[in-house]
Amino acid sequence: MKAPIGVIDSGVGGLTVAKEILRLLPNEEIIYIGDTARCPYGPRSQEEVRKFTWQLATALSKMNIKMLVIACNTATAVALNSLGKKMPFPVIGVIFPGARAAIKATQKNGIVVLGTSGTIKSGAYENAIAALNSSSKVIPLACPTFVPLVESNEYEGEFARNMVYDTLLPLKGEQFDTVILGCTHYPLLQKYIEEAVGNNVKVLSSGEETAQDVLEYLDYHRMHHPISGRKKPIFYTTGSVPIFKTIVEKWLELPSADVRTISFT
Repeated sequence: MKAPIGVIDSGVGGLTVAKEILRLLPNEEIIYIGDTARCPYGPRSQEEVRKFTWQLATALSKMNIKMLVIACNTATAVALNSLGKKMPFPVIGVIFPGARAAIKATQKNGIVVLGTSGTIKSGAYENAIAALNSSSKVIPLACPTFVPLVESNEYEGEFARNMVYDTLLPLKGEQFDTVILGCTHYPLLQKYIEEAVGNNVKVLSSGEETAQDVLEYLDYHRMHHPISGRKKPIFYTTGSVPIFKTIVEKWLELPSADVRTISFT
């Protein structure tokens, strides 16, 4: 099936998921929309997040995608169920894959969830983890400064490192062996997060597990793109094209990435 896979996020964070999809499914076409002009979604109301997510999904629907990946934890928590019921294509989120990865990884059933304020308030990870393993203890921590740090392309260097260490101070004294990066922006800060929590803690992103879900769905429904004729990924942003293009090319290692502008009213 030659139709592309649509990927949406509040900004650049979903590129971490898109990267895993491109790695695992090299024949698939990707169309990505990052809503950088209205990022971050975490502090916004559920009504706003739901409205914005529907706008992004509707735009991709008009581009004739065959599947939608909500590569934003906040949007997944708020809009996955409604989109899944009403869109004419399958919709996959990132929360359940992330929870599943954590359950696989933990040895002591102590799991930290780092996320936006919206994701943490929703309790979506606690619910997903409890559904898989009710004996796991979940320690949620909102990290509201992380997304702006990544969106401003300042996620490397001493300033970013110090901000990560300061944000994770509340975890001191807690017992855990696994950390879920419950926002797709956070893998760009992963090296500092790993430093802060120590070598004995596994730090996981939902990107790889989400890409695996996409693969399995396409396998089961025989929806894979044929080997020949794959087009370059297309990226849309509602904000600054130069900043978005810089991050796309660096993070995905895609020189001359096709980055375009899109707007919503």
